[in-house]
Parts: sequence; structure tokens; C-alpha cells
Amino acid sequence: MPSELDSAAGTAGAFSAAAAVPAARFSPWRQALRMARRDWRAGELYLLLFALVLAVAALSSVGFLADRMRLGLERDARQMIASDVLIVSDQPFDAAFAARAAQAGLATAQTVTFPSMATARPAAQAGAAASAAAAEPPSQLAALKAVGPGYPLRGQVKVAAARGGPEVAAGGIPAPGTVWVDEALLDSLGVSLGDTIQLGSRAFRIERIITQELDRGAGFMNFAPRVMLPLSDLDATGLVGWGSRVTYRLLVAGPDAAGQAYRQWADAEIARRGLRNTRVESLESGQPQMRATLDRAERFLSLVAVLSAMIAAVAIAMSARRYMQRHTDACAVYKCMGLSRREILLAFSLEFLLLGLGGAVAGVVLGYLAHYGLLLSLGNLLTVTLPQPSPAPALVGLLAGMVLLAGFALPPLLALTRVPPLRVLRRDLGAPPVSTWIAYALGLGAFVALLLVAARDLRLGLTTAGGFLGAGVAFALLALGLLSLLARLMRGGRLARGSVGWRFALAVLERRRAVTVLQTVALAVGLMALLLLGMTRNDLIASWRNATPADAPNRFIINIQPDQRAPLAGMLAHAGIPDLLYPMVRGRLTQIAGQPVHAERFEDGRARNLVEREFNLSYTDRLPEGNRVVAGRWLAAGTEAGASVEEGIAKTLGIRLGDTLRFDVAGQAVEAPVTSLRKLDWGSMRVNFFVILPPAAMKGMPETYITAFHLPAPQAALGNRLVAAFPNITVVNTDLILRQIQEVLDQVIAAVEFLFAFTLAAGVTVLYAALSGSRDERKRDAGLLKALGASAAVVRQTQYAEFLVVGGLAGLLASLGAIAVGWGLSQFVFDFPYRFNGWIVPAGVLSGMLCAFAGGWLGLREVLKQPALATLREA
Repeated sequence: MPSELDSAAGTAGAFSAAAAVPAARFSPWRQALRMARRDWRAGELYLLLFALVLAVAALSSVGFLADRMRLGLERDARQMIASDVLIVSDQPFDAAFAARAAQAGLATAQTVTFPSMATARPAAQAGAAASAAAAEPPSQLAALKAVGPGYPLRGQVKVAAARGGPEVAAGGIPAPGTVWVDEALLDSLGVSLGDTIQLGSRAFRIERIITQELDRGAGFMNFAPRVMLPLSDLDATGLVGWGSRVTYRLLVAGPDAAGQAYRQWADAEIARRGLRNTRVESLESGQPQMRATLDRAERFLSLVAVLSAMIAAVAIAMSARRYMQRHTDACAVYKCMGLSRREILLAFSLEFLLLGLGGAVAGVVLGYLAHYGLLLSLGNLLTVTLPQPSPAPALVGLLAGMVLLAGFALPPLLALTRVPPLRVLRRDLGAPPVSTWIAYALGLGAFVALLLVAARDLRLGLTTAGGFLGAGVAFALLALGLLSLLARLMRGGRLARGSVGWRFALAVLERRRAVTVLQTVALAVGLMALLLLGMTRNDLIASWRNATPADAPNRFIINIQPDQRAPLAGMLAHAGIPDLLYPMVRGRLTQIAGQPVHAERFEDGRARNLVEREFNLSYTDRLPEGNRVVAGRWLAAGTEAGASVEEGIAKTLGIRLGDTLRFDVAGQAVEAPVTSLRKLDWGSMRVNFFVILPPAAMKGMPETYITAFHLPAPQAALGNRLVAAFPNITVVNTDLILRQIQEVLDQVIAAVEFLFAFTLAAGVTVLYAALSGSRDERKRDAGLLKALGASAAVVRQTQYAEFLVVGGLAGLLASLGAIAVGWGLSQFVFDFPYRFNGWIVPAGVLSGMLCAFAGGWLGLREVLKQPALATLREA
């Protein structure tokens, strides 16, 4: 690489012609192009352009993949409601809803769901032998679903023709007179494929076993074994009549624009007609656990993009600082040639504009190609074709390149224009102290705005940006304090002993305090981003797995009578299952804060449905597992009045702390003030209640019991034994829905794993660019030491000691900052319990030392091989 004096002299020669002509003939664009060519040949732009391209590529590749995965997840998530638009009602639909969809060119299908009893009619009992002497056939509460032609409009139902047989796409609906059932129903009724079951007044032959039904829904009764029959046979069963608790669904699908227009029309039509029990349902309401999982995945992908931008900012700032240092002499020559500050700044700005545009475009192209590499690395994980990304990631990448370059390169350029012409004669003169806080403030403001765009989540962007800005200030103050302590110890003679290399290293750190603080803060911020990404990723995956673990409850038992509680608990205990029976009292909400509760009072369809039916109340003086009080205080032992309400239903119904709730329980009024709001973990599959009261308030009320537990596969027969001993109870098998949830979780987690690995590699590479920012100062120090007679071993020891001190200090600060920001993200963004990991501090210190040592070794390994004069001339 040519020396700086040679580069400055050449550049001054290029400017001499421009300075000799009138100022009106000075062309900043032509001069910017000339400077860019000369700097490129001299190698001055390599590091800056490399940092910019790699930063934009990392940000863009994450953006492209996140955008495609988001679009794909949103598209494929429609399989969870089997349509694009889903209208739900407890009454048959007016023909106008289907007619409007047909008019818009949209496909429609209908389903009707409700609970009912299924009774076994084995083939052996179908003839005359099945007389009055035959035993009463077993029955099982089932979740019936009558489906019309075309179902499902999105996704597919998968079935098997035999137990343990291969699953295949159904390709239609059950034939007339036949049903498809969950395998659990075969076990409960003791029947097989080909046998007959009775549904109301109609008998059906069991034709297939359902292995996948993505739109099953999250309602409790949907956990009962499914029986799917053709909609044309529903009337023949005689099960639907006045007072039946039936849910009607109209499925609509088609082009996105037409579907969105139909959704808006349906919302308006429902409001216009005042259809209180009809609503347009979405993935959020139909599959809340799945929506929560997808939301967390999208937030994590956004966090990856934000942290990539953080590391990019560090690299750009350090590279721009190095560029300024290497052009100080040239700028002094420009002034001697007669150029003004404005002309110099304009020329440099245009050069950086060209650099930014070229680097940003190259970074976006590289990021687009890199995201295809990510897709290939996913292999068979993504079994569907992802849609092409929108232009948004490319625009964000271009904007990121320009914002990063302008925000973090413009302030050094402003300082560069203040270099005095006298520096041509006196090399000790640098740029005078200049207040560039306005430029830095504008750059930081634009950078924070960029983070908010990349995050696509205001809370995530503000939490991350605020945490990193605060951490940067705190890092600088702590680094200054530690360096002051180091200087005091050196002056006191406490560090005067020891190896020569370590003494030189500590002396250099103390003498070059500003550079050391800047280097430490830059390294700490970059390391904090990587540590935070790794720590958040581990906690996120752990929270997903813990939310619905492999041993989550897969059996529910309802309708347990009080006198059956003890013997049933005994049977469960004999099977190794703890006593987890919860009391349940049915009550209708009649007043909130003294105001009568009527459905007409609420605009939200879910709120109207809630107040029109009875609540499942419970009582206990202990906070149930998986519940967390987020407002107020939990019911104290011995409390006679009080109510703890789930925060979601409180928001839906407008319930606040201190409001008095009145329930009608079997004709008795129960009043209680709201003393706490709880957050529930719905994905845990445990028994949860919207409202919990103290035991004293529910004494003597009619009650039943409910329980949920995990039943291992070898003990599956326990459910049949329980039903035989207590015929009135209902055992609900949730194995199928748990398996579906776990499959989607595994897919999302695997995608996050691959994305994390790529971003970690990109972050480490950009971090190396940041570490290279002080390479010239270290080369000059090494050259001076060698010129003064220091051996290669002493020079090497000095450099490595300096790197280890700076890296260890940066790692310590980074680990503390990652803990603080990680806590904020877990509490306010991702909403999972924060788990302190004590290994994060030693891991951070060790990572900082390794990164700094590696960067120093890569940057200075050639210095030790060349003469001192060559090192000084090059530096």
C-alpha cells in the first residue's frame, strides 16, 4: 500500500489544476470522481466499502429472508383457519354472505361444529344377535364437524386407511354415510375401521382415521375426539335443533385483494345488521397459541435485523475514523492549494455519496443472493414455496447504507475540513477540537429511525436502540474510570514491576486514553450485540419449548362430581399422577362495577359471546402454576372477598382493578372486587380459569371438578378404566393438537437456529472491520518500539497485552450490557421469564479477548516481518 505522504502528494497534484483556475470553474462532481479513483487505487476505500457492503448485505439478507418467511407464514398460517376469511356464527348464515363471495369470484365452503355423544355399534352387534341381552354399548363425547364440498379451502386434511398406516391428503370430504374419526375415538369406543357408530338417529361407517386437521381450533371442546361427517348428512342425525350449541363457519378464499375487500364488507355488513353473534375470525382469535408463536418468531427475526444494524454502525464509524486519520495530511495540502472548507466538504461528501450508493446496491444484491443460500441450507424444513419478497427489504438496505454512511462518516469529515494548512510543515498539528455534536445527533436520530423501520415493532426498536445508546454512554464512562484507575496505579508504582511488554502496553493504553476508550466502546457494543443475540435466542427457544413441553398435559377430565373426587384421585395416584383436580363452578356475569351486563353494551363480538354464556369459575388461595400476577395483589389466605381476573378477558370486557363483579351462581348472587389481574400461559395446556375467587366466597356452591395431566403412551388404557369406573365423566384426549403444535414449533425453531448462525457469522466479520479501525496507530507504535531497539518478542508481547486488556474490558462491559438489555427485551418485548445466566460474564470476557487478539494478530502479523523504517513509512 502506498504511503500517506505519497498519496497526499498525488492528490495535491490533482488539485493544483483546479486551484489555478477561477473558483467558478471548480466542478465538485468531477473532483469527487477523481478523488474516488485515486483513493481506490491507493486502497483507502477498501475497508470502508467492505464494512458498508457487508453490513448492508447482512441487514438485507436477514430482511429478505424475514420478509419471505413472514409472507410465507402469513400465507400458510391461513391453513390454521382453512381459509383466507372465516366468518363464525351461532346461527345459520344468510345466503347473502355466500352470494357476495361468489360475486367477487371467491370460493366458499361451510362447516358446522358442536359436541355430541358418539355410540359404538360394532359390526358383531349389528345383526339380530345384538338384542336386549347385549350390553349397553359404550359412548364417548365427541367433537362433531360437518363439512361441505370444497372444505378445506386452505391447507389439507390428512387421513390414514389403517391404524399406523401412512397418512395421505384426503382430497375431499367423507362420502355420504361415512365418517372420519380421531384414532382416540376408536380406543374409547372399542371399535375399528369399518365398524359403525351412532350419531343421533343416524348410523355411520368409520372409513378413515384423521391424522391432521390444522383448522381444529383452540376451543376446549375441540380437544374431544373428532368425528367428521358430510354436511349433507347432518339433518338426518336430528342433533341440531332449537337451543343446540352449534357453531356455523363460512370459509372464504381467493386472491388477496378480493379477500381483503370481502373481509371489510363482511365486517360492515355484520355491524349494519347488528348480528351480535356473528364475527369475522382471524388467526389471532382462531389459534391464539399459534399466533403467539409466529409473533415471537417475527420479533426475533426483527431483532436479528436490528442487531445487524448495530454492528454495522460500529464498523462504519470506525472505518470512517480511520479514513479521516489517513487523509489529514491530504486535506492540509488541499487548503494550501486554495480550496475552501465548503468545497473540500462538498467534494468529500460527493465521494462518500458515490461510495454509499455503490456499496449499498452491492450489499443489497449480495444480501439477496445470500438469502437464497439460507433457503438452501434449510433443506426440507420449508416444504412449501415461499413467495418472492416485497421491495421493502431492498429499500431498507439502500436506506441503511446511506444512513449509516452519512450518520457516522459525516462528523469525521466535518472535523477533517478544520485541519490547518500549517500541518503541511508541522505534522504534530491535527484537526482542532470541533463541536460536531449536531452532526452526530442527526446521525443518531436517523439511525434510530432506521432501527424502528427494520424492527417493524415500535417497542422492540425503542427498547433495543435505547438500550444500546445508554450502554454506549455507560461503556465510555466506565472505560474512562478504569483507565484513570490504571493511570493512578502506574503513577503509584504498583504496576511498575512485571514484564516489559505488559508495562509498555499499559503505558500506551493510558497515554492514548481517548483512542482506547473509543476502541473499547466500539468492541463492547459489537460484542454486546452478538452476546445479546445468542442469549435471547437461547431464552426464546427455551421459552417456546417450556410453553408447550413434550410432557404437557394430554388428557383432560371434566364433569367429576364432588363424591368422585377422592376415588378418582386415588386411581390417578396409583398410576403415578399427582392430585391436580380443580373445582369448577358455573356462573353468569351480571354486573361490572354496579352496571348491569348486557350483550348490547359491547361492540366486540367476543365480548358479547362471553357475557351471554356462563363462566367457569374456580376458587383457591394459592396462585396456580403458570399464572403470573401483573397488576394488584394475589388473594391472601383467609380472604373472604376478592377476585383475580385474567388480563385478556379483563381488557375485552373493560374490567379494571377495584371493580366489583357480580355473578349469578344457581340463583345465588356472588360479589367480589377485582384485586388482581393475571397473565396465563395458554400454551402450557394446563387447566386455566378466567376468574378465580377465594374458597370462602364459594362455600356451598354447586361444583364439579376438572383436571389435566400427562398420560404416557404405555398407560393410554387408563382413560378407559376411568370411564368404566365413573361413567359420567368425560376424558378428552389432546395428543393430536399437541403434536401439531410441536411440529410447528420445531419448524420455527429450526429456522431461527439457521438464521442465528448466519447472522452470528456476519456479525463477527463486521466486528473484525471495527477492530481494524486502530490498525495504523498500533503499526506506528510497533515501528517505534522496533526502532528504539525492542526485540520482536517484546513488540509482540506489547501488542498482545494491549489487545487482551482492551478485549477483556470490552467483553466485561458487553456482558453486563447484554444482561441489562436482555432483561428489558424479555420483559417488554418477547414476554417470557428472564433467566439469568451466570456464564454470560466469563463468556463475554473470553470472547472479547479472543476477538481482540484475533483482530490484532490478523492486522499486525506482517508488521513483525518487516523493518522498522518500512513500518513507520507505511503508517
